[in-house]
Amino acid sequence: MPAQSWSPSSWRSKPIQQVPAYSDPFALGEVERQLSGFPPLVFAGEARKLQRMLAEVAEGEAFLLQGGDCAESFAEHDANNIRDFFRVFLQMAVVMTFAAASPVVKVGRIAGQFAKPRSAPTEKVGDAELPSYRGDIVNDISFDAAARVPDPQRQLMAYRQSAATLNLIRAFAMGGYANLENAHRWMLGFVKDSPQSHRYQELADRITETLGFMRAIGLDPEGHPEMRQTDFYTSHEALLLGYEEALTRIDSTTGDHYATSGHMIWIGDRTRQPDHAHVEYARGVKNPLGLKCGPSLAPDELLRLIDLLNPGNEAGRLTLICRFGADKVGDHLPGLVRAVAREGRKVVWSCDPMHGNTVKAASGYKTRPFDKIMSEIRTFFAVHQAEGTYAGGIHLEMTGKNVTECTGGARAISEADLHDRYHTYCDPRLNAEQAIEVAFLVAELLKAERLGRGRREADAAE
Repeated sequence: MPAQSWSPSSWRSKPIQQVPAYSDPFALGEVERQLSGFPPLVFAGEARKLQRMLAEVAEGEAFLLQGGDCAESFAEHDANNIRDFFRVFLQMAVVMTFAAASPVVKVGRIAGQFAKPRSAPTEKVGDAELPSYRGDIVNDISFDAAARVPDPQRQLMAYRQSAATLNLIRAFAMGGYANLENAHRWMLGFVKDSPQSHRYQELADRITETLGFMRAIGLDPEGHPEMRQTDFYTSHEALLLGYEEALTRIDSTTGDHYATSGHMIWIGDRTRQPDHAHVEYARGVKNPLGLKCGPSLAPDELLRLIDLLNPGNEAGRLTLICRFGADKVGDHLPGLVRAVAREGRKVVWSCDPMHGNTVKAASGYKTRPFDKIMSEIRTFFAVHQAEGTYAGGIHLEMTGKNVTECTGGARAISEADLHDRYHTYCDPRLNAEQAIEVAFLVAELLKAERLGRGRREADAAE
């Protein structure tokens, strides 16, 4: 299909996966009509700025930190939860920026991450079988026949919750909460009870010295807004296409279409068929896009998807989010990297070490072993180093709360601990300490990559 034949609704003529079965098309249409008149949640200029920042990532000049909840819920929409997530996210960014001397592009899985793809249309508990829970934007997690009926009114609640969340995050990002000195104090408070307190204390001491030096030469947050403010962007999987279409707007300055539900949207591993609805919708909006890449994706198919989603080969337009699993990444990633490099495609390579490492504990809880998560990250970096390409990002399911959902980490959470604080609505998430442990690992790998690149450039100059 030629590019000019695209419209926000052209996806409706394509085959589609992972679509809820709404019983009342009229009620669904009425909700989508209401949404189409609502104000945009994000703005085209913000999405363009994010793409410029991601273009720097694609060139190896910055690093993408993307993370947040597996699936946002209506019940846990709480200002403290949002604050705790934002605080841990900023701490991670400070660790990476300071230790690796690399700018960090901050993109949250927040203010829109309500819909979830499922491996089966139904689920069973005992002898009872009901439609699967597809995220709060579709139905309710309660295992009850009435609760599992897809309800279009939930889209209105998702919009309102996203707007409220964005309002608070913008205040945090621009109103002084993101002040580097605040993040530094959080780090000092965080180290007291951590089993790895020496690592945090060492970094906090170095930041103290640096801030003191900056103040001594006249660089302080009052006079330099970049020290007290930060750019923070939102993202989610664009799964519920009626909702996305309703929030698609034409930018008055360029005439281009943008998805105003979030700054960045991505296509999942289950909905990336080149001739299906989700690819059709995403190819026509100008937002930065993500594409989940799993073990079943062949190099030729990836190249076809890249050509559909980024025909102009624009840097920063497309992020490839690789989710293979620790035991498979070494087998599958190199072939994709070589194919993309051979064809000269400009992409951001990002590692999702969560989805390929999900296992079921003996207790029945889904969990993710922390050592597998760390192993996949290390292999991801090693592959890019071997291929001469840039490991550009990390994509995590995480929370700012002290949950016990992923086993391992500095506190050595065991399978017996899972029931203690297992609060996720869908998949297991890293808790705050585990997330910052990941940040330290990434910082070390980035620092090693930077030093290795410096040596290669010096050798080439001789």
